[in-house]
Amino acid sequence: MTDDTGAPVPVPETVRRVVSLVPSLTESVAATVPGALVGATDWCTHPHDLDVARVRGTKNPDLDAVRRLRPDVVLANAEENRAPDIEALREAGVPVWVTRIETLRQAFTSLDRLLRVACRAPRPSWLDAAEAAWREPETGPRRTAVIPIWRRPWMVVGRDTFTGDVLRHLGIDNLYASHPERYPKIPLGELAARRPDLVVLPDEPYAFSEDDGPESFPGLTCVPVSGRLLTWYGPSLAAARAELGERLGR
Repeated sequence: MTDDTGAPVPVPETVRRVVSLVPSLTESVAATVPGALVGATDWCTHPHDLDVARVRGTKNPDLDAVRRLRPDVVLANAEENRAPDIEALREAGVPVWVTRIETLRQAFTSLDRLLRVACRAPRPSWLDAAEAAWREPETGPRRTAVIPIWRRPWMVVGRDTFTGDVLRHLGIDNLYASHPERYPKIPLGELAARRPDLVVLPDEPYAFSEDDGPESFPGLTCVPVSGRLLTWYGPSLAAARAELGERLGR
């Protein structure tokens, strides 16, 4: 069996203990086989009542703590987790399943394989609902957007990102989708000069809000949104299209 990166992963026939190093994957497993989760990062906030061992963050996991949990499989992501941490766990004999997700289509395919193959669980109904929610193409005039993810310095969503693909499916085109970097640093003046139809301000990784962010773009339509709806792949996808569509004003 190979994960999204093509790496072979020796997943046992029965999976009873799962450690997740990715918040959206934690939520996905909790909604499908909740009893299997034994560890998650400090950033894994969903479900709200998640009661498992915490192993620090996505970029600095406590590898010794992960190993002590004796996981049948550890779930990671090529973008969110560091390659040296993944390799260290593998060298210690821990199976690590790595996802690589840059589009909605990849999300649905990857989640199906992760749950059925890496977690040895049946395909969940929430995944069917999520796929159905995004099946029909968006109609109507298209709009443009810039999507800041940080300030001081200002950084935005660039090429080949899950966030950009979600917005594209909502009829919103990222003005930096062709930038050579995935998360380029762009001066604030240049962002404003592009005159996008929307400035989409997710509340993660930087916590943009009604009071923090819009003041930097006078004269432009700024919309703070839930980062979980815009950047997470998992059960939230079932409601994300309707909720984001309403928030962004179809």
